[in-house]
Amino acid sequence: MYINVAYVDDENPNIEDLTTPIKINNCGYYRVHTTPVIETPHPEGRNDYQLLYIAAGKGYFYFKGSKKATIVEKGNMVLFRPKEPQVYYYYAKDKTEVYWVHFTGWKVEQYLDSYELPKKENVFFTGVSPDYPWIYNQIIRELQVQRVNYEDVIKLFMHHIFLTISRYIKEGKQAKNETISDIERAVHYFNENYNKPISIEQYAQEHLMSVNWFIHSFKEVMNVPPMQYIVSLRIAAAKGYLENSDKNINEISNIVGYENALYFSRLFKKYTGMTPSEYKKKNQTRVKK
Repeated sequence: MYINVAYVDDENPNIEDLTTPIKINNCGYYRVHTTPVIETPHPEGRNDYQLLYIAAGKGYFYFKGSKKATIVEKGNMVLFRPKEPQVYYYYAKDKTEVYWVHFTGWKVEQYLDSYELPKKENVFFTGVSPDYPWIYNQIIRELQVQRVNYEDVIKLFMHHIFLTISRYIKEGKQAKNETISDIERAVHYFNENYNKPISIEQYAQEHLMSVNWFIHSFKEVMNVPPMQYIVSLRIAAAKGYLENSDKNINEISNIVGYENALYFSRLFKKYTGMTPSEYKKKNQTRVKK
């Protein structure tokens, strides 16, 4: 079990503030791999909004007092409005990873309408994209460090989340259902096999698709080419090992799919701005504090 949480106000993380257009109360991340079950029982709801993103695995949600669980799988967002019952579970057997942010403000409903987020549904598919974890992590870090103007920065990141969701929903409506299904199937395959050798050309041919069509369609739906998406999965996995294990760089390189540790290190620095060793050192320093 790995938890990374940050609050604006540790003493009162569940506030309604209608003096500002939008305010982030807290943001966090769960990686549920060892603790058997994580339960959130708020049958009376909260005072603020919550937007969750299932990055891996699944969650079991009991909406509006229902006795039957709605299984929410990766690639989906869950939106709770104030006072809506919040009862849900994550299980280690599913290897669930989830991000969430709590926010409030007098203009939130206007923002949700302007970005065309669903009004009635609690759950909506937004794609398995590395963009969402990246944005959530930026909010977490800003809240933890609280540098000058951090409140304005995290508001911008909140709008970034809304914009990314809105873009996916609009592009999804424009694309053919078959195309979406093909890309979702590819995303699932890449997520399950990112640490193995993957040939985009071979994948497309095995699934009876033109290579050019597949690359173009994948980028249209996911906003990045397929190989860049795979690399982002490998980098994200490497970060996890650097943060939470004593494995050396060679071991991590092999685990995430690179036989050449030097090449892996160069790629990691290209994507993160730090070498794996620098990233590990910085992360350990932050955790110790």
